[in-house]
Amino acid sequence: MKKFRKVLDGLTTSSPGGTIGSPSCGSAAGTPTTAPTPKEIDVQETLVSENFQLCKTVRHGFPYQPTALAFDPVQKILAVGSRTGGVRILGRPGVDCYCQHESGAAVLQLQFLINEGALVTACADDTLHLWNLRQRRPAILHSLKFNRERVTFCHLPFQSKWLYVGTERGNTHMVNIESFILSGYVIMWNKAIELSTKTHPGPVVHLSDSPKDEGKLLIGFESGTVVQWDLRCKKADFRIYYDEAIHSVSWHHEGKQFMCSHSDGSLTMWNLRNTTKPFQVTFPHGKIQRDGRKESCKPILKVEYKTSRSSEPFIVFSGGLSYDKAGRRPTLTIMHGKAITVLEMDYPIVEFMVLCETPYNNEVQEPSAVVVLLEKDLIVVDLTQSNFPVFENPYPMDIHESPVTCTAYFADCPPDIIPILYSIGAKHKKTGYSQKEWPISGGTWTLGSHTYPEIIITGHADGSIKFWDASAITLQMLYKLKTSKVFEKPKPGEGRAADLVEEDPFAVQMVSWCPQSRIFCVVGISAHVILYRFSKYDANTQIVCLDVRLQCESDDVITPSENENNPCFPEPGSHSPQPQHPASPSSGTPEGIKDSIPCLKVKDRVVRVPPGYQAELVIQLLWVDGEPPQQITTLDINSAYGLLAFGNCNGLAIVDYLQKTILLCMSTLDLYGAADPYQRLTRSPRRNRQSTSEVCMRGLSNFYSDSKKRIRTSYQSLTELSDNQQSIDMERSKSPTSVKGPGRKLSLPTDLKTDLDHVNGHCTSPTSQPLAGKPRVPMGPEGPRLTRRGPGRPPFRKAQSAACMEISLPVSHTEGYASRRAMLQQFHGVTMYSHDEHHITSPYCWSERESRENSFSRSRSSSVSSIDRDTKEAITTLQFGESYGRKSDALPTPCLWVGTSLGVVVLIPMSIPTDQEERMEEPVTIGPSGMVLMLKGSVLRFGFLDCMGAVIQSPYETWRDLNAPEDPDRPRRRKLVHFSPSSSQDACGDGHLAVVCSERQAKVFLMPSQSCLFVHNITESSFVLRADVVSVCNSVCLACFCANGHIMTLSLPSLRPLMDVNYLPLTDMRIARTFCFTNGGQALYLSSPTEIQRITYSQEMCDNLQEMLGELFTPIETPEAQNRGFLKGFFGGNANTFDREELFGEAAAGKASRSLAQHIPGQGGMEGMKVAAGGAVGDLARARIALDERGQRLGELEERTALMMTSAETFSKHAHELMLKCKDKKWYQF
Repeated sequence: MKKFRKVLDGLTTSSPGGTIGSPSCGSAAGTPTTAPTPKEIDVQETLVSENFQLCKTVRHGFPYQPTALAFDPVQKILAVGSRTGGVRILGRPGVDCYCQHESGAAVLQLQFLINEGALVTACADDTLHLWNLRQRRPAILHSLKFNRERVTFCHLPFQSKWLYVGTERGNTHMVNIESFILSGYVIMWNKAIELSTKTHPGPVVHLSDSPKDEGKLLIGFESGTVVQWDLRCKKADFRIYYDEAIHSVSWHHEGKQFMCSHSDGSLTMWNLRNTTKPFQVTFPHGKIQRDGRKESCKPILKVEYKTSRSSEPFIVFSGGLSYDKAGRRPTLTIMHGKAITVLEMDYPIVEFMVLCETPYNNEVQEPSAVVVLLEKDLIVVDLTQSNFPVFENPYPMDIHESPVTCTAYFADCPPDIIPILYSIGAKHKKTGYSQKEWPISGGTWTLGSHTYPEIIITGHADGSIKFWDASAITLQMLYKLKTSKVFEKPKPGEGRAADLVEEDPFAVQMVSWCPQSRIFCVVGISAHVILYRFSKYDANTQIVCLDVRLQCESDDVITPSENENNPCFPEPGSHSPQPQHPASPSSGTPEGIKDSIPCLKVKDRVVRVPPGYQAELVIQLLWVDGEPPQQITTLDINSAYGLLAFGNCNGLAIVDYLQKTILLCMSTLDLYGAADPYQRLTRSPRRNRQSTSEVCMRGLSNFYSDSKKRIRTSYQSLTELSDNQQSIDMERSKSPTSVKGPGRKLSLPTDLKTDLDHVNGHCTSPTSQPLAGKPRVPMGPEGPRLTRRGPGRPPFRKAQSAACMEISLPVSHTEGYASRRAMLQQFHGVTMYSHDEHHITSPYCWSERESRENSFSRSRSSSVSSIDRDTKEAITTLQFGESYGRKSDALPTPCLWVGTSLGVVVLIPMSIPTDQEERMEEPVTIGPSGMVLMLKGSVLRFGFLDCMGAVIQSPYETWRDLNAPEDPDRPRRRKLVHFSPSSSQDACGDGHLAVVCSERQAKVFLMPSQSCLFVHNITESSFVLRADVVSVCNSVCLACFCANGHIMTLSLPSLRPLMDVNYLPLTDMRIARTFCFTNGGQALYLSSPTEIQRITYSQEMCDNLQEMLGELFTPIETPEAQNRGFLKGFFGGNANTFDREELFGEAAAGKASRSLAQHIPGQGGMEGMKVAAGGAVGDLARARIALDERGQRLGELEERTALMMTSAETFSKHAHELMLKCKDKKWYQF
């Protein structure tokens, strides 16, 4: 064995053995292996580690699981808190900021320091945080952690430095906003209520200061008790005891009356002159029944009472509907005078807030709009119009309108594509919105200098496609495409097949887009491909449909051998799939087994299509012998060649979409030809499994009906699918043949990872244990051979949205599985039927406990290391390009690069007619398979570089509108743009570099010699989920995202590690499915079912990010309070003379108990630290601000003094005139 290893180490990369056996001779993880580089390859790499830095840029979409809402009426910015501890701050379009509490505790309440550039958040862990919004990236300045009491409600009066905090025990505390220190002044619950009261009033649910007198604090307790507390005298002015629980309280602006909402659906109005009983009790939605009783109603969770100068007051509340009206949607009720308007909402109401013109609570409020925060939407209602229209939301809040199933990211697109998509999409926009300006218009945002056209494409569970303008870190909807319009609507109840597709038959699995030619391909969950062309004109068209029978006659499943010391893997014979089979609905066996029919029916009539993307061709995979077609795992399209290729776990198909013909349809094994790296033995054909198919269909139907609830809600976690994990695993471990009632394996898309065996970097595959013995190296007839056993069941998966995949896979749930397949089927709640389970020998059958103990010490087998040996060899990636199919080729020709899940790379050369007329008539010929290369793990991505290190783009056809009117002077001809490998390097000779990345390693080959120049083992403990060759800083690199959350970049072509950041410690399925890289050092993923997170790994963009982000705070002068008049101010009380500092300060109230709350200083961010620095610059800045404020206050004092003098002079003048008038009158003349 030592000699054999030395031979392997001594192999040169130019030898065929070095190419085929390279998985076994790769270097250790993290160290690239180089070979003698040919003299003509002299690439000057410019990228260094300093060019890379990972940071989040912006988050788009609706805040997931919102909990709280706040609005600053002066700055006009809105804040939304979420259950996961996130805070989204929104202003004018472009002003969108996301903050996250490190604790992850839910945000209970938000309070703006109005016009101060600060925000207070109260979280579920009983911690208060003060955020500084005067910087582009807000940061926490102070935190206050309550240790002995639970925070339930907070209130911050306008222009006050003291925050009132109510607790679950019924106490009210005072917190200084500047120092975030608790005051010794406390309103204890037993002091607030009468001594004769025998019951606890409950938690504090409301706090507000009286508009008439700031020294009076209104405290509402959950039990129905309301107390007005005199802060100066430290006693209660009055107490109200009501039978029904209180949910909210709202003042009239004069401070003489207030309104309460209760749990019985009633509203009570109270007058301060008589607090013994309410002077008005109303049940807005409670009707009187025949027996004279009121209908029982749901609680009114919140009410707001707002006055208007020109009309009756507005009373806005949520809830209060009667219980007997089942199925009614959540409502917001607006009472204006005698008119009652009920607005039905699509989702439950979380919070609402009435927007008013003035921040002062003692002035006429003049409400203008209502912001309504729903569970999955944000709407704003215009109160100034009688029909209460809604505003058009400028934010991309409808990403999750249908659950997102896939994403694609394109940077540096052609500049004309965004305007044309916007113009087409604008024609289909909804109407009926309010004509007024969007009221949330705070902050400032300017278009940065480092911008270029970017487009994000999202695919959804209902078959819709959305194009988004993502330029300048914003997101705006451009165009929406509905792929379901291509098909007839599935009729319910059409046998077993209808059960399979009744949920989301049109769900989008992946997309492929050529921005230059504007050709767009969509892969659906029902094993169909739709090709679209773009046109600015509407047209009458009939969609061409091609049926492909891509189903192997034998099950090519690799299983472990019985003899581990001398592994022998016999191979069954492979029958090629039949290229095309006429679809016939009546085809099938007498038992009703479906055969040669597609899952969906394409419209077979001429249809009128509007401008935009118009369907031209539909390719569908057919049922075979009662088995549904396997999902398509990869697709590539090339507009210059006019070809489309796709593959699945059965094989590969190539379609000429210009001539509408199928060029190639064969199994994966037949692709190899004589270049097959594995020696395979034949096996008898499979037995008829009709009865098995019936049981499988029944199992699938049950699975679909069960997952129907998860897809419909699309926000529930999949954790419940793993609840019975241990029992199922124990049952499987008792007897390998004890699985009754075959189900089906739930396969995942290739971009997610077809066979997931590592979670968070921990190995779970049986091939990883030391008992596996020697590494299996694919060799010639004398060496070890591979056997394929069957019959394994082909995977078929229900359309599962990426939005549903919100579960992080814990290590304890995955380490105990004997294979990736076992973990996957347990994760998705289904079992895999396979006869090969009893072939697994004892070394592979360990208990759950043993696997957990040994999971950290196992190493992976070097051969076929990344695939589960119970899965088929699937086509995992495809790419067209100009290359050399064989070593002897002198010139590059059109080729198709094919990568499989066994780490095999196959090149298929093609001959394509160059003349346009010949191209439409002469057939495209496909030569036999060219070279075969090998890597460790499933092949994920191809990339091509010239010998100078520049990226070779795939050839494309420039866009031409086929529906445009004919111009006899300028006939429409195909204009092709080629990037030949030999055209850009006259001095370097012919040839190019091919970059191949798998889930384990990356290699760079020199073509056409096929010599491996560089090898880099990316990871040993995990696997790569997504990889791409991207351009960064005028150069190129390989970017990888691993299942353990690491994001790394490698230089090209030398594969030097440039960056490795542990970005996501826990990777869930949703992120894994939607993560994608693009040029410019950017990437994105679905961070929650409703939000897209964009990140950058470019140092240049990180440096320019501050310039690109919007400013949340803009200096605005606080509006002046209305002049109350001399007499009204003189007789209206001394509300303006209330000094909270005198009452709550340490000198008067003393210090609070240290054990009650703990002060935690915050970092404040770099900008906050600079402002708060103790240096001379900071001191001077603070002194200057203090002087400005003092001067401003002095100016205000002078104005008030002058106003009082004027009023006094006027009063003296009127008194003198009155005296002169009455001086000479007698007493009886009065």
